[in-house]
Amino acid sequence: MFGKLETEAEKPSLYSPLALAYMGDCVYEMYVRHHLIAQGNLSAHKLHKAAMKYVCAEAQSAFVEVLEPLFSEEEEAVYKRGRNAKSPTVPKHAKVTDYKRATGLETLLGFLYLEGRQERIDEIMTILFKKINERI
Repeated sequence: MFGKLETEAEKPSLYSPLALAYMGDCVYEMYVRHHLIAQGNLSAHKLHKAAMKYVCAEAQSAFVEVLEPLFSEEEEAVYKRGRNAKSPTVPKHAKVTDYKRATGLETLLGFLYLEGRQERIDEIMTILFKKINERI
């Protein structure tokens, strides 16, 4: 039911970048929540506050700086499709450039998830969490 799409019509490369970002947002959030839960048994309020440091557009944009040199050609192309997609919404609490880069990252994660490339998502998120822990 979840993971790699099976039919030709369900090829992730045929989906719009914003549809991929929609899925990637969920994937990213799940990894962040898992990472935070693994840190200890905190209250839901503390978990939510901690998550905000990871899921805001500014943080995701900064993460792209770390990751972009590690992208394959295909990943770079998917990221750029998402980054350059025309969004119907305007960010309220973020710079447009940060919002676009965050959308690109979410697009890539959604693409990888729907392609069934769980190992690559694990690699990307491990790199991010390692980088975050270095900054703390």
